[in-house]
Amino acid sequence: MMTTIITAVLLAVSLCADCFAVSSCSSVTLKTISWRRVLPVALGFGVIQTGLMALGWGFGDLFVNMVEKVAHWIGFLLLLYVGGSMIIEALKGGEESRNLDGVRNVVIGGVATSIDAFAVGISLSMGRVQSVQVCADLVAVFLVTMLSVIAGMFGGQMIGRRFGKAAEIVGGSVLVLIGLGILLGLI
Repeated sequence: MMTTIITAVLLAVSLCADCFAVSSCSSVTLKTISWRRVLPVALGFGVIQTGLMALGWGFGDLFVNMVEKVAHWIGFLLLLYVGGSMIIEALKGGEESRNLDGVRNVVIGGVATSIDAFAVGISLSMGRVQSVQVCADLVAVFLVTMLSVIAGMFGGQMIGRRFGKAAEIVGGSVLVLIGLGILLGLI
């Protein structure tokens, strides 16, 4: 039982690193932040990450060839869009440009960071991992993803308040570089 929990937490931590990066980079544009603003974003990322992992596990054998061929392009294009928009708005002087306000931005950020969770779900299905372990994995992924997004948003907002537009440009550049790393197979 303890091995199941440890394995689930380690998997969750490895999957949520990009959620932390996107939420912190996107939050550098926020002037103010509150739990009312953060919790829906964290919940959205958690649901998308967990849902895509469960979907991958449920339909593993069916999706394996499709995911291998296009996952890196999808991740790259979504992060290029979010990061590029942040950079452009920072240079134009826009206010709170590409933060995680609104369902559209949360879905784009959530999907961009959850393609790997979908692939992990497929691998769990193909590896015939027991459903008890998969359930523990899903719970851990949901909780750790939410915690990483909460930490990322509060941390990103503090950095943005201190460093302003430079933080927004750096944050957008980091997202573009993460996308490029995905495209090139480095991440």
